[in-house]
Amino acid sequence: MPLMSRRKLMLAATGAAAATLAPRITVVQAQTPPAPAAGPFKLDPLPYPTNALEPHIDAMTMEIHHDRHHATYVNNLNTIAKDHPQIAQAPIQDVLAKLNELPEAIRTNVRNNMGGHANHTMFWQIMGPGGGKPQGDLAAAIDRDLGGLEKFQTDFNAAGGRVFGSGWVAVVVSRDGKLALETRPNQDSVLMDSKRVLFGNDVWEHAYYLKYQNRRPDYLKAWWNVVNWNKVGERYAAAKAGTLTV
Repeated sequence: MPLMSRRKLMLAATGAAAATLAPRITVVQAQTPPAPAAGPFKLDPLPYPTNALEPHIDAMTMEIHHDRHHATYVNNLNTIAKDHPQIAQAPIQDVLAKLNELPEAIRTNVRNNMGGHANHTMFWQIMGPGGGKPQGDLAAAIDRDLGGLEKFQTDFNAAGGRVFGSGWVAVVVSRDGKLALETRPNQDSVLMDSKRVLFGNDVWEHAYYLKYQNRRPDYLKAWWNVVNWNKVGERYAAAKAGTLTV
């Protein structure tokens, strides 16, 4: 067989290098949302369209976050409830406050999935288009306990930025209306400590990665544009009345 010419060898090498260096295009197919599992736990629809929070939170993130991530927590709870119906026989806040009374075999799964269900149920409720500012008793409490709105937002964003990996940053509220800033890892909920959450932000990457990638501080800053302060005010009044649940 005749030897390849020097020119042909160079062309072949160049072609191989180009093929190696050429960017590879990966096609990502959207997954179908999980089919609802029959059971006592339900996923409420979003109280606004998926694009209502744009440009701060994009429609695709909202769809994936609600229809897939939150739906999975609910489906998992219904699966657990088939063999352990007691997890649905008391309010969510009571079950989470008494996790240690559950069988050890299901305790972690209930903690993760019921915590996720409670956290996200709150999360969808306290957001909406329009923004605004805290008013009345709520504004006074923020001034009294958290140093005023501007300082509070700075502290809240810093706390959210310090959460290692996935978790939540939230404001807890006592029966007498006192506010405090707290964080939790993973899908842990303040309900596990018999506390009530006034409102909070999800700092799992699934809450922001499509738009903000690794720029969590940018997400935390932009998120204040979609806080529904009227709804937060309603939750504050409910907390003082002793009727706030999740």
